[in-house]
Amino acid sequence: MPRIDSHQHFWVFDPVRDSWINDEMRVIQRDFLPADLQPVLADNGIDGCIAVQADQSEIQNDFLLGLANGNDFIKGIVGWVDLRADNIAERLEYYSEVNLMKGFRHVLQGEQDRALMLKPAFKNGIGQLKKHGFTYDILIFPDQLQYVSEFAAAFPDQKFVIDHLAKPYIKDGKIDDWGRDMRNLAKHNNLYCKVSGMVTEADWKNWKAEDFFPYMDVAFEAFGAERLMFGSDWPVCQVAASYASMKGIVEQYTTRLSATEQAAFWGGNASEFYSLKQ
Repeated sequence: MPRIDSHQHFWVFDPVRDSWINDEMRVIQRDFLPADLQPVLADNGIDGCIAVQADQSEIQNDFLLGLANGNDFIKGIVGWVDLRADNIAERLEYYSEVNLMKGFRHVLQGEQDRALMLKPAFKNGIGQLKKHGFTYDILIFPDQLQYVSEFAAAFPDQKFVIDHLAKPYIKDGKIDDWGRDMRNLAKHNNLYCKVSGMVTEADWKNWKAEDFFPYMDVAFEAFGAERLMFGSDWPVCQVAASYASMKGIVEQYTTRLSATEQAAFWGGNASEFYSLKQ
């Protein structure tokens, strides 16, 4: 079973477009391209990756697809479309002809309307994804978890995955409310979760592996190894840890899993979820 990094990004850095990469994150204020990632994956025993949008434009889709077409370790793309657009059916039809386009994401965490996912226009777009076999990545903060149950229930046959464990407050050690919400959401069998992005939610300079284990306890108890997948969030993870250090946290934890569970978590689930070619 190939080992898949289910979540990473590429960009040619633009300080205006990429203003979310502030000076506190200056270590990633540069270009990150396949030539930078490929040796890192090789060094860490990862066979392929899913490239996820970092800019809400179809120009970004073209950029990522272009990179993937020249680098076969990029196994799929999670892009962006305007799910609320009048021509959403047309755009999805277009992308259905692009084999490497596996699904879409919207930066819900940045929306002023915290319940945007429940608005009719947004749900109209979501409702058209399954026809083409597209997945949807849910990028939110913990305050938006309260809306996900209704969202997932409205589309029981649509494959959803929560990015970055919904960004729990690891630095502050807050876990109770987030844990309750995650356990509740896991009742929806169409909902998966990425064990990714943890180091950036911790104390960047002073984290230790044990800081993350209670959050992984919740994730594995709630979703089980069969609905979780590894993701690096490279290069964003580099604000707090190297790829190897970040992966090492997860490896240390997952040694308790069976061989079958480890194979699923480290690649099988991502391959199935995103319909990757073996």
